Amino acid sequence: MSQSDPTDHALAAIASILDQPEHREPEKAATEEKPVTGELIEAAGYQKVGPGPMEAIRFKWTVRHDANDRYYVDETIGDNSQPITSGPMSKDAAIRFVDDRESEAQRRFEQIKSEMTGRSAASALTRKDSEM
Repeated sequence: MSQSDPTDHALAAIASILDQPEHREPEKAATEEKPVTGELIEAAGYQKVGPGPMEAIRFKWTVRHDANDRYYVDETIGDNSQPITSGPMSKDAAIRFVDDRESEAQRRFEQIKSEMTGRSAASALTRKDSEM
């Protein structure tokens, strides 16, 4: 894990919260998408929300469009963070960017969650063995 990657830090924080049952909130769907009407995806306003047990530390990616027909993606963590903006890019590139970032966050989250679950199981076995 890179020390300077905020994604890794946030996902590790999410995983550590999952490891503490007293702090768990009911899990929502792994990702949430803004509903899309018809077959064409309207890029402006397209968004996805990453995995995690708490709104305050979930990633969100939102596409926005400017007057010069350029698209940008704003990435935030929780509702009150300053967005990190990527762009300008084409409409298709912006949608692909959001989909790729969400997919990577989901993959990393599942990996960290699996590692935390493995550690918890190993710790429980060790405690059980020492009680005998």
